[in-house]
This record gives sequence, structure tokens and C-alpha cells, in this order.
Amino acid sequence: MVFVLLNWIYIVTTSFLVGYAVCGMLSGVLGYRVREPVSMVGVGLVTVTVYAQAFSLFYKVGAAANLVLVLVCLVIALAARQQITVYIGRSWQDSGAVWKAVWAVSIVVWCFCTSRGYMHYDSDLYHAQSIRWIEEYGVVKGLGNIHVRFAYNSSFFALSALYSMRFLGVRPLHTVNGLLALLLWTQVLPLFDIKKRRGSRTLVADFARLGALYYLTVIYSDVVAPASDYAIMCTVFLIIIKWLVLLARGEKSAAPYALLCVACAFAVSLKLTAGLILILVAKPAAMLLGALDAKRKWREIGIYLLLGIVTVAPWLARTVILSGYLLYPFPALDVFSVDWKMDAATAARDAAEIKAYGRGLNNAELVNLPLSAWMPAWFQALPALGKLFILADIGCLLIFVLLVIRAVCRARRGEQTQGEYLLVLGAVMASYGFWQFSAPLLRYGYAYVLLVFMITIGILCDILIKYFDKRQKKDMIEKTAVAGVVLLWAFMAVKMGTLVRYVCAAWHQTAYVWQQDYGKYELDCYEVKGVRFYYPIQGDRTGYEHFPSLPRQTEIYFRGESIDEGFWSETKGMETNGER
Repeated sequence: MVFVLLNWIYIVTTSFLVGYAVCGMLSGVLGYRVREPVSMVGVGLVTVTVYAQAFSLFYKVGAAANLVLVLVCLVIALAARQQITVYIGRSWQDSGAVWKAVWAVSIVVWCFCTSRGYMHYDSDLYHAQSIRWIEEYGVVKGLGNIHVRFAYNSSFFALSALYSMRFLGVRPLHTVNGLLALLLWTQVLPLFDIKKRRGSRTLVADFARLGALYYLTVIYSDVVAPASDYAIMCTVFLIIIKWLVLLARGEKSAAPYALLCVACAFAVSLKLTAGLILILVAKPAAMLLGALDAKRKWREIGIYLLLGIVTVAPWLARTVILSGYLLYPFPALDVFSVDWKMDAATAARDAAEIKAYGRGLNNAELVNLPLSAWMPAWFQALPALGKLFILADIGCLLIFVLLVIRAVCRARRGEQTQGEYLLVLGAVMASYGFWQFSAPLLRYGYAYVLLVFMITIGILCDILIKYFDKRQKKDMIEKTAVAGVVLLWAFMAVKMGTLVRYVCAAWHQTAYVWQQDYGKYELDCYEVKGVRFYYPIQGDRTGYEHFPSLPRQTEIYFRGESIDEGFWSETKGMETNGER
């Protein structure tokens, strides 16, 4: 726990300083300032992730990358020390003694959860090795040719490599998921701030917060693992909650919505399946295109497009270098002629295996089965609450159609609609649909499953409250609010009970100083051109320590004489060997 906390302090400090500087520059250009500390840390994390990926294109991500980052942060701290001191002082004063205590307890609890728990199977299969490759080499051409999962290019791995601190000669840390969970928890806490919530109209956002609360109670024993699934789900929740809060307070500036769309682009770099969340771009685009000042309008649009491009460009470049494709595993999008390109058949088979696995099928050849053939067994394998959420989401589709029809009719009559909330629900529902019909493993799409249901209920409750308010039935509103608070605290009591049981079961683990390490496995090795590759004697997991490791012994074809020059596919390697 000690080193988890120290690592978090370093991550938050560097992210905050970078975020403060970026927000300051953007405010001068856009006339809008991001003011919340958590939002600044979020902006900094996005920026630092882009930096880590860009750095990896030229050099390994370790001591040098951290040195540059620290120097930049020192310059920022010295240049804006007075403003930063005032800002931190005001933020501290705005938080009362009770909430300071809540924050302290929250940090301790999430630090405990991040220090130990379940190391995800895939983390010891390829997450740890993917991070290690970034730490040792940055990016290697055709790395996916020695193991297809090394081509799964998530920007989260670059961020994890930057903050693993392995270059210090200590046990590698993997604390970023825990920090993201803590940041999401800060967006759940307003549910319990009754004093500040009087007169608040954040009802829909509150239901999204409830969904986030439930998700956090699902993953508190899993965030020890550097799995991108948790990072992307937390990021989606953060974006949606922030967006709904902006709508609730009637934000008229396009800037915060457009910046959240840049965060959506960042989410895509975490996991490609988040692509449809970019439907949210419709709102800031409509606001900017409808602006009267044409010159300012096109300048701002250009700035946001540039920010989005800068956010995803290093990720796209890394994907091309790792696999030879702009997006992997989508071999149909073949726009580069590079000699390290993975075989199209291999990429297609990998994509089929991902879909089949998500559908509960053990054979990639069954990927084209109709929905009716695989969905019953898939649904039956879900946990009880998972089944309930899926059934609710299917019902929400019909409700969404009815709400859209209602909004169109009201718009024609010149009445106020909930079109902006329906846009958010539509983006989440589209993301859910993509997840459901591609690789519907629950952990791949937990945020979409929960948000579809929660946002729908939030919109319906908002309509109901406005109906009561219009008819001056304040007693019904008060009764509804009281019932909601009672249910909330009952839900919290149940979930806190599960957390207490988990803490009692895990307290004896010796992780109070160092974080729980990656798994240890019995490995064998073989040499290719003087390089020793490790593989497990049993199973397919290798962990982090032995590098480079593969799930099994396989043929490896170097592009040159060293790892730095990359790898060829089996087809290219055999052709080259034949020519020689």
C-alpha cells in the first residue's frame, strides 16, 4: 500500500501540473477554463498518455521519459507557482472537515484494493509482457508476428509503462487502474453531498453515478491488474457523468462538450470498441456550426479537430508499427505496404476468436452463427444480475424509440424536449449494440450495459418529476425524493457490506508496503539469433519477470540481426529464408 500511495502521488502531481498547463493554454484560445481539480488531473492523464505513446515511437519508456516529464512539470510549477498555490488553497478550503475525512478514507480503501486482489488472467498472459516491451524497446516493428495479442495496442499500456517505475530497480508497479477507479469514485461521492445538492437538477447524472457506483463495487478486487477493460469502462463512466452534469447546469459553451469529445477519442485509443461513443460529437458540432461568428467558429472547430488528431495519432502510429494495419484486428482496412505486416488470415482469425470467445463459443469457426444459435447459451451463462440488466436494456430500446417520438412531437409544437439527454442515451445504446453483436463478454461492456438502463430510468424519473411539478404536486416530489434516498442508502449498505467482507478476507495478504506482484510460473526457454525467449511448461501464462516471453514455443523470424529491427510474419520469414 505504501508504494501504491507514493506512486499515486507521483501520477497525480505530474498529471495535475500538465493538466493545469494545458487547461491554461486552452483557456486563452477557447475562452473556457476547466476548473475542477479532478478534471484537470483527467486532462493531464490524457496528455501524459499521448506523450508516453509518442515517446515510445523513438525510445523506450522508462527513466528518460520520466526525466523529461519531471523537468516539464518543474518548469510549470515554477512558472505558475503563485496561481497553483492559490488554486490548491481554495480547493482545500472549499472542502469541509467531513469531506476531507471522506476523501482520506476513500484513498485508503482504494489504495488497499489496488495493493492486492485478483491478477487478471490476461495480465499474466500478455498485458504484463506488452508493458515490458514498451519499457524495454518502446515499439517494435511487427511485434504482433510473434504473438497476436502483442498487436492489441491499448494506450493504457504506454501509460502503465511510464508509471511502473521499473527503471528504479524496484518491483514494477501497476496502479493506474486503481487510480482511475478512485477518480470515478470522486464523481460518485456527490450523491451523498445533500447540502450542495439542494435544488440540484442532476437527476439523470445521478442515475449514471449509481451505475458507476455499482460498477466500482464489482471491480474493487480486480483493479490490481493492468487490464485495459477496467480503464476504458471507468473512462466511459467519467465522460458520460461529466456530460450529463453539463447538461443539468445548462452549459451554453461548446468548449466543455468538445473537450469531452477529445476524451472520447482518448477512450477509443484505450479500446477500439469505444468508437461509437463519438456519436456525442453531434452536440458540439451543431453548437459550433450554428454560431454567428464564422471566423471564430471555424477556428475553434480546427482546434478541436487538431486536439483529436493529436490524441489518436501516436496510438494509430503504434498500431501500424506493431501489426502493419491502421486498426487491428481489421485486416480489411489495409492501407500500408510494410514488410512486417501480419498475415491478413491471422488477423481475421484473431478477430473471429475474440468474437467467439465473447459469445461463449470455444471455436472461432462458429463466429458466423446466427444470433438465435448462440445468444440463449450466452445469456444463460450470465450472472443473475447480468441477466436482469440485459433484459432491462432490451426493454429500454423500446422506451428510447417512444422517447424519440415524443421529443419530435414536442419539438414540432415548439415545446421543450429532452433531445440532448436522448443523444447521450443514443450514443450509449449504440455502444451497447456494438458490444452485444460483436464480442459481448460482460467485462468488455459493463459501462454500456449499466448506463443504458440507468440513463433511461433517469430520463423517465425526470419526466415524472416535471409532470408533478407542473401540477404543483410537491408532496409527490418529496415522497419520491425520500424513497430514492432510502433506496440509495440501502444499496450502499449492501455494497459496503460486501466491501467489508472482502477487506476482512484480504487483510492478511502481505501487501502493505509493496503492491502484489505479477504471477510466477515455471518456464523453459529457447534461443533465436542469440536471444532467449521464454515459454511456460504448463498453460500459457508467463507473467512479467522473464522477458521476452511467449505463451508457447513458436517459430520467430527476425527482420534483421536484433530485436530492435522487428519481426516478420511466418509467411514472409519463410519466403526470405527460401531466397537465402
